[in-house]
Amino acid sequence: MASNDSALLAASEMSATNMTESLLANQTLAEQLSALPALLWDNRGFFLLECRIIFTAMACIYIGSHAALRRPPSANPPKRGKKGGPREKRDEEDQFVQGLLPSDAIVFPIMAGVMLMGLYYLIKWLEDPDILNKILKVYFSAMSLASMGKLFADSLHFLTGFVFPTVWTSRDGKLYHVDPLRKGQWRNADDSEGQVYDDKKKTPLPGWLSEWSLSDASNKFLWEVRHSLLEQWTVRFSVHGIVNETLKVKFNDILGVVLAVGANVLYYTTESTFLSNVMGYAFSYAGIILLSPTTFATGTAVLFGLFFYDIYMVFYTPYMVTVATKLDVPIKLVFEGPTKASMLGLGDIVLPGIFVGLCLRFDHYMHYYRQRKLVPVELKSEDESSGQLVSSTKTQRMVVKPDYVSPQGQWGDWFWNMGLLGGKLSPDATPALKASAFPKTYFYTAMFGYLLAMIMTLAMLLVYRHAQPALLYLVPGVVFAVWLAGLVRGEIREMWAYTEDGGLDTADTIVEVDGNGNVIDVVKDKEDDKKDGKKHELQIKLDANRAKHTASKIDLLEEIEVLERKAADGKEKRYPVFLFSIEAPAPSATSD
Repeated sequence: MASNDSALLAASEMSATNMTESLLANQTLAEQLSALPALLWDNRGFFLLECRIIFTAMACIYIGSHAALRRPPSANPPKRGKKGGPREKRDEEDQFVQGLLPSDAIVFPIMAGVMLMGLYYLIKWLEDPDILNKILKVYFSAMSLASMGKLFADSLHFLTGFVFPTVWTSRDGKLYHVDPLRKGQWRNADDSEGQVYDDKKKTPLPGWLSEWSLSDASNKFLWEVRHSLLEQWTVRFSVHGIVNETLKVKFNDILGVVLAVGANVLYYTTESTFLSNVMGYAFSYAGIILLSPTTFATGTAVLFGLFFYDIYMVFYTPYMVTVATKLDVPIKLVFEGPTKASMLGLGDIVLPGIFVGLCLRFDHYMHYYRQRKLVPVELKSEDESSGQLVSSTKTQRMVVKPDYVSPQGQWGDWFWNMGLLGGKLSPDATPALKASAFPKTYFYTAMFGYLLAMIMTLAMLLVYRHAQPALLYLVPGVVFAVWLAGLVRGEIREMWAYTEDGGLDTADTIVEVDGNGNVIDVVKDKEDDKKDGKKHELQIKLDANRAKHTASKIDLLEEIEVLERKAADGKEKRYPVFLFSIEAPAPSATSD
């Protein structure tokens, strides 16, 4: 449900509205058009209120979609590096998401309808919804800790990137790199590939703040703050026999959890609409990150299933409007103006948002897909059909995918290099900054469709003075815009084949190509047949070796236990029953 403005109007405003509508009904089309500017001016408070709704919804989708970026299947994982290198971040880049199935197009509307009807009749039975509101407040307070912690932590990371970027561009176009080891800033030399350190830039701050005259102690403090915010901390939690976890996080992640706990306590003890909106915003943000339509076909089917559900529940039943207005819990965003109030259901953000996020990840996929290379390889095959072993060599093409570079955490670097509106990216920019500048055609198309659909929703709200099912306008606006863009660009086939179920995440494969270099089909290696024929034999050998190594491992563990007992020298052996610790990164040292 998009909004329920008319239900919240005062009696005097309702009378004035009805009078205006009756006057407009008796006017000709020309007279109505001439009176339109005055009508818009009289409702300027309403438009400002609805602009806040549109901006908030689009900001959540925009930021959440970028936070949901991960390694696309068209790119290879980062190469193995040293400890703390790119390889250790692979689990985060390939984070698990809950993928939707085609059957969810039927299951989701049914489940949503049952839940909505249950809440409606429960409110009618209780007569006073205060008891239900208190129960749901406790439930949402507990369930929102993770989503609010994620929202607050990412917001702090966002701000940290603006204060402490890794690179920034000066007014004369020179790109400066912040070096935490030497506690200085350098740029590439004009006449060589060397690095030139600027003695005037002693702080880790960008722009004119880089030459800020501070004492040595103050400069050292700023560098240590930067080090503490950007380096990883270690959180250990252990309960004997139950859990033993070690997490690598950053300070902002820890502070985000603390802020989430405080916000939940305040929300439960107060009637703050602002905190309720923050909690609802966090739910929407986490939903866009964790949910995936899996494919464009599944996403389209699910959205249109909920499209019909939203129309029926708003126009033909009292369930949606009653539940949204009676429950004071974070299932909606409420915006209050001087005389009016309006609301936006979280489903109108999350459901189109996960489809928009899919579009951004598809843009990411196509960016690496276009960089793949077809490398010629020699394939040898053997033929025994004639009774003699005949070997032949055939040249095929192997698809080699580019290595992945994570674009996450580049907001600050982007701002200090490109500005608010964006500009020309420096050739000396970091690989991560270049990776974040991939084309976002489908994403911007979906966002534009969402904007037009929201404007249409609010226009219908103003005309009919009745709650409007936002998905009635949002689903066609977003879905049709994206499919139309694919049709115009000639990439419908790629859109239809794209999936996030892991099926496309394969190693470099051998393919057949036509005369124009286009991939026709994937070539199955004939050696696979021989491998399948020997599978049973290899499995038997593997089981035997595994049993042998298991016995050896048991003997080795017994020897280690004996050595540990001897090393203890009679001292009492201890183990943690309960442990919770937070370890900060070691202070940074200045490199020679």
